[in-house]
Amino acid sequence: MDLYSASKRFSTPFDFPGFHEGPLPELEIGDRGIIGDCHTAALVRADGAIDWLCFPRFDSPSVFAALLDRERGGFTSITPRRPFQSLQAYEPDTNVLETLFRVPGQGTVRLTDFMPWSDDPRASIHEIHRRIECRDGAVDLRAVFDPRFHYGLAAPDFNICEHGAHAVDGAGCCRMAAVFGNHTHWERREHGGLKLDFQIRAGQRRWMVISWDAPGVEPLAAYRPFEMLRATRHHWREWVRSLVYDGPWRHHVLRSALVLKLLTFAPTGAMVAAPTTSLPEWPGGTRNWDYRFAWTRDTAFSIRAANRVGARYEAKEFFHFVRDALDHTPKLQVMYAVDGAPVPEEQQLSHLRGYAGSGPVRVGNNARDQVQLDTAGALLMAASLYEESGGSITLRAWRHLRNVVNDVCDGWQQPDHGIWEPRMKPQHNVHSRLMSWTAVDCGMHLAARFGDFQAERKWAAIAARIHGDIMANGLSPDGSYFTGAYGSTDVDASLLVLPMRGFLTPHDPRVLGTIDRVRKSLGSGHFVYRYSGNDGVGGDEGAFVLCGFWLAEALAMGGRLDEAQEVFTAHANATNHLGLLAEEIDPRSGALLGNFPQAFSHLGLINSALQIDWELRARDETPDASVRTREPEGSAPDAAGQRFRKAELGPATK
Repeated sequence: MDLYSASKRFSTPFDFPGFHEGPLPELEIGDRGIIGDCHTAALVRADGAIDWLCFPRFDSPSVFAALLDRERGGFTSITPRRPFQSLQAYEPDTNVLETLFRVPGQGTVRLTDFMPWSDDPRASIHEIHRRIECRDGAVDLRAVFDPRFHYGLAAPDFNICEHGAHAVDGAGCCRMAAVFGNHTHWERREHGGLKLDFQIRAGQRRWMVISWDAPGVEPLAAYRPFEMLRATRHHWREWVRSLVYDGPWRHHVLRSALVLKLLTFAPTGAMVAAPTTSLPEWPGGTRNWDYRFAWTRDTAFSIRAANRVGARYEAKEFFHFVRDALDHTPKLQVMYAVDGAPVPEEQQLSHLRGYAGSGPVRVGNNARDQVQLDTAGALLMAASLYEESGGSITLRAWRHLRNVVNDVCDGWQQPDHGIWEPRMKPQHNVHSRLMSWTAVDCGMHLAARFGDFQAERKWAAIAARIHGDIMANGLSPDGSYFTGAYGSTDVDASLLVLPMRGFLTPHDPRVLGTIDRVRKSLGSGHFVYRYSGNDGVGGDEGAFVLCGFWLAEALAMGGRLDEAQEVFTAHANATNHLGLLAEEIDPRSGALLGNFPQAFSHLGLINSALQIDWELRARDETPDASVRTREPEGSAPDAAGQRFRKAELGPATK
């Protein structure tokens, strides 16, 4: 069966006019796939161009950034010269991407893109391999190699030699090689870079290899492209076989797991929020941020998703990344660079116009300096789950975690900026207060495991104080729902996590009332906005994808399974043609918005899919809803303040 007609996940073909001499045509954010080697990642457009790549790390300066400026950013491409249609798909259970070009009157070409990968960070070689195969006919193609180092500031010097082209910046600090089989007839383009026109006939294959930090150009055979393709396929499929989910949304869950793995920086276990910077949360807006860093919160949430889908090694590595970062910076940080260092100060790159003119382009992120009290709760929740799932927290790690909990005990009453990082005066956010309770509650149980019964007693009392404080100040005047902040009547979509944290039972009327209030105030069909009102940034934004998955999960836990499935299906159907999600979505047009692909969105998909799956199985096995009220992890007080242990949630296994 033809790969491109075997599944409904392949959309109607993209139509393109064929390559032209000027800048790349503008595409929607979602008209791309991702390839990577767990050090960095590249975005591959549906027309065969790579318009985003930072080498050698996610947070390194870009070498291809036409995504943010089609004229200055640089790109590489392999594209038919005549009008064509294209379809894209991943090879099953891999991050090897295929693009099929159908050129009327000429034939069909398959382009296979990957970065050589194994699950050994020491084996990374920082290369992109592109295989071109003609399936029928004879097709005219053009290859372009136009790197622009240092975020487009430096056009390189080129040396064209027997086996390809070598690009070096003026200082000699950045160098790349482009190898193209036996072709040596590279020509200079009027608009920058090099081009190579060629024809490929049925049965023929060509390779293009782009190598970072290459001192020169070697013969194609030296790069061993066939061996690299076979090995990379094998390693990805072996990794997928280690996962345990085989439920009704297997395709979406496995693709999301593969995305999360790609966003991991293998040497440290850090996970970037996204591989891109400055993709706008609304066209033409200024909500453009650099997400190429590891948020403690995102990393902690990823531990939960990784554990539930069976990626225990990744969960361990995520946890150890934060532990090791605390060795160097005792105070827990909102975010870290991928090596655990401080995140750079935010800067604007005025020479880049931004995606579709949506400036400014930012690198670095000043949210690093905010007070976000929910971060500690996410970390302690992840540590508790790690321990309960068979991991073993060392005494060294426990000392760090104990300090984090003590910091929460000292500071939980202060206002903060909260999970959404508004750039305005701090306030008493209910979600932050909830996560402070989570931190102390989880810390209390961990303290008992380490024999620290004095801390257990102390923290139990403080957890009760925080719980009481939220119940006294975090409810609406009529007590029917929780508010986004103390003294407000507005809601915030982060409140949807109330049942997942075990603060109250999922069927508590105040929890159900909060869910309904969020849907009424912030919903748009099945999609959910984060909040309403001024956040100090200004401008519009899309619905937040993670919040939609939180809604689906909360509905499922509350027994509203039909609604949960409707919300989940709407978000799963909002993925692009490859199953990828950005940070946000326009509910009206379905366009993906914000940085892409987004870890938050994909971990939300995994968690909600597994929760709904488990609730469906529990309903079928135990029709009495009052009997089957159970939760995924940890323990929590019910409405009367009494504790109950929650059954461990396990995904459907193979």
